[in-house]
Amino acid sequence: MKRKLTAVLAGAMLGCLSAASAQSGEIVLNSDTSDPAPKAAMQALIDGFQKAHPDVTVKWNNFDHEGYKTSIRNFLTAEPPDVAAWYAGNRMAPFVEAGLFEDVTSVWENNNLDETLKSAAASMTIDGKKWGVPYTYYQWGIYYRQDIFDELGLEVPKTWEELKAVCAKLKENDITPFTIGTKTLWPTGGWFDYMNLRTNGYEFHMDLTAGKVPYNDPRVVEVFRLWAELVEPGYYIDNHAAYDWQEAVPFFVRGAAAMYLMGNFAVDVMKNAGLKEDQLGFMQFPAITPGIPMAEDAPTDTLHIPSNAPNKADAKKFLAYLARAEVQTEMNRILGQLPVNSQSERPDDKFLAQGFEMLSNAYALAQFYDRDAPAAMAKAGMEGFQEFMVKPKNIDRILKRLEKVRARVYK
Repeated sequence: MKRKLTAVLAGAMLGCLSAASAQSGEIVLNSDTSDPAPKAAMQALIDGFQKAHPDVTVKWNNFDHEGYKTSIRNFLTAEPPDVAAWYAGNRMAPFVEAGLFEDVTSVWENNNLDETLKSAAASMTIDGKKWGVPYTYYQWGIYYRQDIFDELGLEVPKTWEELKAVCAKLKENDITPFTIGTKTLWPTGGWFDYMNLRTNGYEFHMDLTAGKVPYNDPRVVEVFRLWAELVEPGYYIDNHAAYDWQEAVPFFVRGAAAMYLMGNFAVDVMKNAGLKEDQLGFMQFPAITPGIPMAEDAPTDTLHIPSNAPNKADAKKFLAYLARAEVQTEMNRILGQLPVNSQSERPDDKFLAQGFEMLSNAYALAQFYDRDAPAAMAKAGMEGFQEFMVKPKNIDRILKRLEKVRARVYK
C-alpha cells in the first residue's frame, strides 16, 4: 500500500513538473517559412519577442511548404506546438471546425485588433470568434500600361461599363485589352474571384468556396454571363492556354496588351523584362453590382494557437506581439510584402503603397480561389474557368460538371 501510494505521489509530482515545464516560459512555434525572406522575417519576429519578453524562450521548428501541409493535421492532433503558422479564411476553417485551433478573440479584444487589423477581421472570423492573427499579405489588382492609357486618353475605369468601354477603345487601336497565361490554371482563379466578389459579394463567394452554394445557382451563372462580355469580344490574348503567367508578361511589356490582372509579385518580373516604372500603373478591380462592398484578393499568412497547446498564456503574448504595428512594419520590410496592421509604416515602393492603401480600406479579404476551395474543387474549378475562357459556349456543361464535383468534394 505504501509502495502504491509512493508511486501515485511520484506520478502526481511528475505531472505537476510537466505542467510547470509547459508553463515555464517556453513556447514551441511550428512554421513553413523555409524560403530565405520568410525565414529571415520569422527570425526577426522571434528575436524581437524574446527581447520584449526575456522570460519566454521560443523553440522554432521550421518545415518546407509541402511537408508542412501534409503534417499539420497530424501534429495539431498528436503533439501540438503552442503556435502554428497557417492561412486565413476557408483554409483555416477545417481546423476550427475540427476543434484544433483555439479561440483567440480575447487577444483581439485586449489589443484593439478589430480596428488595427480591420481589413482581415472577416477572414479570421468563424461563428463570431477570432481564430488567429494575420501579419502579412499582398495585393491583387489590374496592372496597366500608363503610357498607353495616356496616349489614347483613357481614364482608369471605376465601373464594369467603364472597363468594357476601355477594352473596346483598346481593341479599336489594335491593342489586346488583357494578357493572361492560363496554362497552369491558377491565373483563372483570380479572374473568377473578382468577377464573383464584385457581382455577388464576399459572403456569397465564401459560401460558394465552402461548398454551400451550387455551381449552377443563377447567381453563379450571372458571373459567367458578365465574364463572357470580356471573353467573347476577344479581350484576352489569343492562345492564352499555351502560356504560363510569366510567358504572358512579354505581351504586356511590348504593348501588345494593355492590362494584366495579377498579384504584386509580378511587378519585378515586368520590370526585369524591360518595363519602366513610369510606364506602369495599378488599379483596383472595378465595381460591377452597385452597392456591393469592395472585397479584395489578398492571400494572408497567419499564426494560430492549437487548442491543445501546452502554454497558451505565452502563446497569446506572442500573437499580441505579432499584431503590433512596428513589428509588422519590420517583418514586411524583410518580406517585401504588406503589413496587415493599418497603423504600420507604408512601404516606400509605389505599388506596395497603393496596395497598402487599398487593402487597409477593403471590406474583406478573400484568400484566392485555390486557397479558399479544397484542392479537388479548386483543380476542377480552374480547369472549368480555363475551358470557359477558350470556349465560352460550353458554360452550361462546365457548371454541370463543377456541381458534380462540389457534391462529391463537400459530402
